[in-house]
Amino acid sequence: MSEQVVYLNGAFVPLSEARIPVLDRGFIFGDGIYEVVPVYDGRPFRLNQHLKRLERSLAAISIDNPFDEAGWRTLIADLIGRHRWPNQFVYMQITRGVARRDHAFPKGVQPTVFAMTSEFVAPAAALREQGLAVITADDERWLHCDIKSVSLLGNVLAKQAAVDAGAAECMMFRDGILTEGSSSNIWVVRHGRVLGAPVNHLVLEGIRVGLLAELCARCGLDYELRRVPREEVLQADELMLTSATREILPITRVDGVPVGNGQPGPVYQRLIEAYQAATREA
Repeated sequence: MSEQVVYLNGAFVPLSEARIPVLDRGFIFGDGIYEVVPVYDGRPFRLNQHLKRLERSLAAISIDNPFDEAGWRTLIADLIGRHRWPNQFVYMQITRGVARRDHAFPKGVQPTVFAMTSEFVAPAAALREQGLAVITADDERWLHCDIKSVSLLGNVLAKQAAVDAGAAECMMFRDGILTEGSSSNIWVVRHGRVLGAPVNHLVLEGIRVGLLAELCARCGLDYELRRVPREEVLQADELMLTSATREILPITRVDGVPVGNGQPGPVYQRLIEAYQAATREA
């Protein structure tokens, strides 16, 4: 297909022509937020929830939302329509804008607004059949992980540690309590109950946190968000991760040790079927 088209500060331009000044605070300080929305058959999935989280993150760092909900919906629909992929994922980023380098917030600066879409390729069947290997590490990030900030160095280092170890993800613990993966939420299955980390400042509230609650209800599964100690995670019957671009995937090895019998479990199978049905209904 022809070159990707992106949105930047009021205009749609080819990706190769998109430019921002070097003094943009997103580049200098990581002073901005982002959001990622999956698109199935041309329809954004759970867009309302994504836009609400974007609004919360902007408010948390005192950046005025550059669009109302209708404006975002129009922009996203336009961007999707300019590309022929039936399944896509839309990336949106808002930074504080361009200003003289100074830590304090500048006054009278227009936010930089960037959005692009890429083809969404669903996880390979082999990943669903075999599951993922993950490693564990201490969570050394800052204390505002609930903000979907572009300042992702801690997450990047955790993910690279996983890559260096030949694993797909790094599962993190703070003071021995499960938080999340470097780019995913982690789910623990114990005695048929699905457990996840509580929604607070130590984790990003993935859109699939609320979705998984709905899927568990649909499947008749118990669901609970609470503090999950490392020992309980390592004794799990099943482990899973969720994210916008990886949907739901089973974790079958942790630090080289099999989870359960080392195969994707029955709870995962029920949830992925319910997830796929939900995307068709959206």
